[in-house]
Amino acid sequence: MKTIRMILIAIALQATVLVPVAGAQPGCAPRTVVLERFAAQYGEVPIAAGLTAAALLIEVLASADGASWTIIATTSDGLSCLIAAGEGWRGIAAKPRGPRT
Repeated sequence: MKTIRMILIAIALQATVLVPVAGAQPGCAPRTVVLERFAAQYGEVPIAAGLTAAALLIEVLASADGASWTIIATTSDGLSCLIAAGEGWRGIAAKPRGPRT
């Protein structure tokens, strides 16, 4: 049941939340538009981010209660694309592992 719901959410997001830019992949839009829409519709805001070796900004958005989450990738020209979405986000505290070798 959860799998079907997640698929439906992903389809709905790609069809209604993210308006494709001419020539862009489906499910992509300017980053500002993506962040505004996810905040307004789902209460999701960025909670984690990192840069890939290919210069993509990967961000995790989540609602305050963790009920929903989304992962987006943003290119250097500001185009963000939906990577994944789901329910039940929880943060995991990092544990120190000692010095790197």
